[in-house]
Amino acid sequence: MTHLQAGLCPETKEKARLELNENPDTLHQDIQQVRDMVITRPDIGFLRTDDAFILRFLRARKCNQMETFKLLAQYFHYRQQNLDMFKSFKADDPGIKRALMDGFPGVLENLDQYGRKILILFASNWDQSRNSFVDILRAILLSLEVLIEDPELQINGFILIIDWSNFSFKQASRLTPTILKLAIEGLQIFLHGNNLNSLHQLIFPECLPSEFGGTLPPYDMGTWARTLLGPDYNDETEYTHTYNALHVKQVLGNTERDCSPKHMTRSQSVVEPGTLKHEEKDNKNTQPLLALD
Repeated sequence: MTHLQAGLCPETKEKARLELNENPDTLHQDIQQVRDMVITRPDIGFLRTDDAFILRFLRARKCNQMETFKLLAQYFHYRQQNLDMFKSFKADDPGIKRALMDGFPGVLENLDQYGRKILILFASNWDQSRNSFVDILRAILLSLEVLIEDPELQINGFILIIDWSNFSFKQASRLTPTILKLAIEGLQIFLHGNNLNSLHQLIFPECLPSEFGGTLPPYDMGTWARTLLGPDYNDETEYTHTYNALHVKQVLGNTERDCSPKHMTRSQSVVEPGTLKHEEKDNKNTQPLLALD
């Protein structure tokens, strides 16, 4: 079954062996044992049970067959219970397309120091008049579905960084318990993690854009959207984004900054370069970044 490890570099194969208990000589048996359990859940429609698909769940559960099957069943049960979420589940669906174009999610081109893909969300960029929370969640799930096809990422994993600075009470009021439950159930398939006080203890600055105190250039919100949408992406389209300009003004120490809504292209980030670094240093009460690993 070594063909299932085709394309993996030697270092990643060794990492899979040491950290995920992956044995190329027993992969066929492991996959078949998981597949044989499908008959125990006739209430769930398992849409895919091919080798490559099951393997990504095995890697997510360190090749424990029972835990892998539980995850696989949970995945399809979630899709079965939320059919509307997965109708027209593609990048050119109007709701998903709009969320992608507005940077939900952002996906950095480079990997972190451990080979993990870095996804970023600027919570204050959520324009509720343009994007429903469900469409943003759909765009995130679609992005993860695309990314998880890469076997290197199945082994190395993902990091999701959420910047909550400038997230308003009005925006927070839309996060009802029902919506939060939907998001948690949908994302736990891929992610787990903890609140962290220092982002740079988790991800080296050379892997991050300047908005997160990193050494890379500011993040281009259109990067991932252009990847998924191709010619359907219009990088020059402008939109009006409102946020807590007074807070940003205080952080940057610029008393002349305009407090009116900001007009910008979708390829720009609303967070000023270096803002988060100053907040972490100067304001101990600032809500920390949430990093899910």
